[in-house]
Amino acid sequence: MSAARQPSPTVREEAAAPPAAAAAPAPPEPARAARPARTPRTPGARRAAPARGVQPAPALDAGERDRLLQGRHHDPHAVLGAHAQRGGVVFRVLRPYAKAVTVVAKGLRAELHSDGDGLFSGLLPLGEVPDYRLLVAYDGTETEVHDPYRFLPALGDFDLHLIGEGRHEELWTALGARPMEHQGVAGTRFTVWAPNAQGVRVTGDFSYWNPVAQPMRSLGSSGVWELFLPGVGEGALYKYEIAGPDGGHTLRADPMAQHAEVPPATASVVTASRHVWGDAEWMASRGRRPVHQAPFSVYEVHLPSWRPGLSYRELAEQLPPYVKELGFTHVELMPVAEHPFGGSWGYQVTGYYAPTSRMGGPDDFRALVDALHQAGIGVILDWVPAHFPRDEWALARFDGRPLYEHEDPRRAEHPDWGTLEFDYGRKEVRNFLVANAVYWCQEFHVDGLRVDAVASMLYLDYSRGEGEWAPNEHGGRENWDAVAMLQEMNATVYRRCPGVVTIAEESTAWNGVTRPTDSGGLGFGLKWNMGWMHDTLRYVSKEPVHRKYHHHDMTFGMVYAYSENYVLPISHDEVVHGKQALVSKMPGDWWQQRAGHRAYLGYMWAHPGKQLLFMGQEFAQGAEWSEAHGPDWWLLDPAYSAAGDHQGVRTLVRDLNREYAAAPALWERDSVPEGFAWVESDAADDNVFAFLRYAHDGSPLLCVSNFSPVVRHGYRLGVPEEVPAWREVLNTDLPEYGGSGLRRTGPLLPERVPAQGRPASLVLTLPPLATVWFRP
Repeated sequence: MSAARQPSPTVREEAAAPPAAAAAPAPPEPARAARPARTPRTPGARRAAPARGVQPAPALDAGERDRLLQGRHHDPHAVLGAHAQRGGVVFRVLRPYAKAVTVVAKGLRAELHSDGDGLFSGLLPLGEVPDYRLLVAYDGTETEVHDPYRFLPALGDFDLHLIGEGRHEELWTALGARPMEHQGVAGTRFTVWAPNAQGVRVTGDFSYWNPVAQPMRSLGSSGVWELFLPGVGEGALYKYEIAGPDGGHTLRADPMAQHAEVPPATASVVTASRHVWGDAEWMASRGRRPVHQAPFSVYEVHLPSWRPGLSYRELAEQLPPYVKELGFTHVELMPVAEHPFGGSWGYQVTGYYAPTSRMGGPDDFRALVDALHQAGIGVILDWVPAHFPRDEWALARFDGRPLYEHEDPRRAEHPDWGTLEFDYGRKEVRNFLVANAVYWCQEFHVDGLRVDAVASMLYLDYSRGEGEWAPNEHGGRENWDAVAMLQEMNATVYRRCPGVVTIAEESTAWNGVTRPTDSGGLGFGLKWNMGWMHDTLRYVSKEPVHRKYHHHDMTFGMVYAYSENYVLPISHDEVVHGKQALVSKMPGDWWQQRAGHRAYLGYMWAHPGKQLLFMGQEFAQGAEWSEAHGPDWWLLDPAYSAAGDHQGVRTLVRDLNREYAAAPALWERDSVPEGFAWVESDAADDNVFAFLRYAHDGSPLLCVSNFSPVVRHGYRLGVPEEVPAWREVLNTDLPEYGGSGLRRTGPLLPERVPAQGRPASLVLTLPPLATVWFRP
């Protein structure tokens, strides 16, 4: 039996199971095995004689009875439980399949009358409501339990006020399933937002998936429904049965669930964290240097396929040392929030607050983040607030009407992905997303969020033709609701979680993506430079003889390089669906492909902007990525890979990261023009590019790339005259990387010969299809 299905040993069972002979389907054997031992009755209750004078309770109104039994009652606590009235205390219990229900307390034992349909009631001649329990008898068994309907609401007024305002920044502490002690009793508080529902009931393995006995109460105008179930603890599976406005019933996973069953199963799981963090030093030191002025080299990972079959705990043992040895400063994890279809790679989320259970539980994922932090590696998560799938058990038309999605189909239906878009203008939906961003940073210690598909959020006409979209109130195409949500998300995350960074995947020229929100920007820390990526990949995919006609593709990025704080991404999107792996985009034979791959990485690491590289590209995997089997690790096997082949490219990536981290010129002034200067940008016939990078203290680094397969002898490049000598610090043509070995081992002395507008110059021999870095 899975440990996740075990009830907490400190929590007693609340809901009674139907007898074996009942008409309801027999529960699966694991659910029977998971039930704790029957709670013994109190000694006082055992000694007490049956109470005399149990009178029939006043009959329920027929309409109220019908609403209660059909799950359409907004206040079941007003009907069920114990209520003092003139003449005594009325007890009313709803227990389907029970043969008898007895109220037990100190000095009291009173069997209630059966009213049919699982309802039991009685009027006892008591002056006040006692501290009672229920003894519920089925065929051959009796269980003593607390009555859920004797408890006050377990959600406070301040929480409800914040939810109503759409400003609950820790929403996950108020909604969802929360194990807790309430009025001195251990159990779980269930709360869900469903403002259009006629009624909501919670059901799960603790009730053998029969929801009748657990109707929830509506907490006023908040739209929140609540029920505290004593005895239900960690590991319990549950869902909500929602009666929509039309009277129909649907069974839904919890939008706020922090743990879910392993897909394709769809139940939510009651959970609480037990993880003890060991990353205090990391958390205290991160963010001491602003991210745009710090080394930031990212290894993008799809966790389920990095090494298929590994759990979070096993990944915690293998991923950190691999990334650390390669010298990346961060990993970026493709979405880990729960999603039903693995082929979506996590980009169609149904459980925004639950790490996918495919590789373990939430604390197992915390252990992975902790291990990466202790290895000195930051963690960026892909976050997907742009859309969600239509699964009928998840968010779509959650309470019978559009709730998380917009009411207008033109704004609700995403034309590209067959999914639904959030209603960013609804305060509760905005709160759901903003709190979710905070949740991952606060509860899982992640160091940043890369926000997917931002452009599809910003424009009302995104991928829509004429007549398929409605303009905003000003007649424009901007989605100002989405803009406001993104601004609030960024401002809230940065305020609550010092040291984090948010990164936008935004593919248009929207002005101010990384400008602060108080200046009218969206407030992101960094933005993916999709233009640079497309342009440069187009250039290197051409045969060298044709590259001179596309020379501007490599230089155009500097025209807008300082309009935002950029990341240069070679992501998963560029190595799938027929786009080919990075090395396979390069023309020529295998040697030339690998050389072009290495030269491109050398150019990318030196170019203004941070860098991101998808797994498998660090060792020049020739095949496209497949989520089914992940990277072709066998290519690194010495028995297969010749010296300097795939292993050589991997060694180059390691050395690129090491030299990058050691050269402040490559990262201190990424976002300001003073950090860059062209040396040679017009040598189209030569396929040569050269530029200088500068640190805050003025120390330079010279990068020279030759994207031609021929050696360039006697190549003169202008350099700063104040540098007396230069040395080669990185050369992608070294033999250990798989290159030809053309290199300069001694110092390079500049000549007093002007070149490219500078008074001094170096005369270089440029290796073929290679990038070389020089430092003073």
